[in-house]
Amino acid sequence: MTPQPNPQLGAAVKAADRAHVFHSWSAQELIDPPAVAGAEGSYFWDYDGNRYLDFTSGLVFTNIGYQHPKVVAAIQEQAATMTTFAPAFAVEARSEAARLIAERTPGDLDKIFFTNAGADAVEHAVRMARLHTGRTKVLSAYRSYHGGTQQAINLTGDPRRWASDSGSAGVVRFWAPFLYRSRFYAQNERQECERALQHLEDTIVFEGPQTVAAIILETIPGTAGIMTPPPGYLAGVRALCDRYGIVFILDEVMAGFGRTGKWFAVDHFEGVVPDLMTFAKGVNSGYVPLGGVAISGAVAETFARRPYPGGLTYSGHPLACAAAVATINVMEEEGVVENAARLGADVIGPGLADLAERHPSVGEVRGLGMFWALELVRSRETREPLVPYNATGEANAPMAAFGAAAKKHGLWPFINMNRTHVVPPCTITEAEAKEGLAALDAALTEADAHVA
Repeated sequence: MTPQPNPQLGAAVKAADRAHVFHSWSAQELIDPPAVAGAEGSYFWDYDGNRYLDFTSGLVFTNIGYQHPKVVAAIQEQAATMTTFAPAFAVEARSEAARLIAERTPGDLDKIFFTNAGADAVEHAVRMARLHTGRTKVLSAYRSYHGGTQQAINLTGDPRRWASDSGSAGVVRFWAPFLYRSRFYAQNERQECERALQHLEDTIVFEGPQTVAAIILETIPGTAGIMTPPPGYLAGVRALCDRYGIVFILDEVMAGFGRTGKWFAVDHFEGVVPDLMTFAKGVNSGYVPLGGVAISGAVAETFARRPYPGGLTYSGHPLACAAAVATINVMEEEGVVENAARLGADVIGPGLADLAERHPSVGEVRGLGMFWALELVRSRETREPLVPYNATGEANAPMAAFGAAAKKHGLWPFINMNRTHVVPPCTITEAEAKEGLAALDAALTEADAHVA
């Protein structure tokens, strides 16, 4: 679709936003949100006619791109048939969405509890684990993000939790493996894996295994840096959970539904099956808010004759579930998961590796499928970050300049601290992927200017 400029309408939209909309994660007077006129496929555009290739997938949720006609039609059809209905009833769209999700989850994660988003999915997964075990503590990793609601933000291991962290939520943190910035003085992935697992077991032992209800991990951490765990790590965590009677929760809110080139990121790790798995975002590409928890047989049995004390008014909302059914079917019919895997391996991965060779500001490239990160540094030798941890204002100027350069070249980047994430829709074409890589190439010259 060709954007049709309409600056007057854009100005009105912007004025109403600035007058009345309170934006998340922002100092309200210091932001300048763009007014978006439309979106289609891998692109969106503003009212001035500027078009951007979206390398953020919204907030890593438009896995099938914007405005897919089959999903739009499914939402319209469901609205004409049954717009909404209470969650205590069996509804066709809800039942079918649960069936399709359960067909794709690993192991015996066959029961689906629907939520409205990823954060409340995490809230309910933790509640289930605590009730199932009768324990209270939950172990979560630094360099993680699990959502913005109270328990989910307490579980988060990055600075977004600081303002809301009461320190009384029963959360204990540990270091997960990340060889590039190892906390364990490891020289290779094997050492990093072994030492990270020993550190985790030590944490369990010193906290008291009988007090630990769950360990929660993002299968592949997302906004914290897309750090794929080394071989054997998730299997090792699974073994520790079995040894100490701890519920293993995997957070697939960001990495699930094709993002890594498999239906779920856990599918990359043979034989690893969590007890609970959270999802959202890509389940219906964010067309209507939806999340959920996939529940194992053992945890589900806890609530077979004992009421589960939790629910949501819009749990399994028919419009959201109809969008999920259509999205999953589209992904199957159009080979979306396979496309993400192929382009990740053949185009995005090699393309980013080439950028790393030519740009001294790139310390490391890592990722799978359509889930990648470039770690930006001032020095490859010392690995000093391009900007300080959690930098703001003038201290963050190099990253701001990089972001502005990307937008100048028609690319909308996903930037978090010292990293730019490459997370386009899983339906991206080879030509679009190469277009995005070319824009990144141009923008990285801004980061190179700050290399020591």
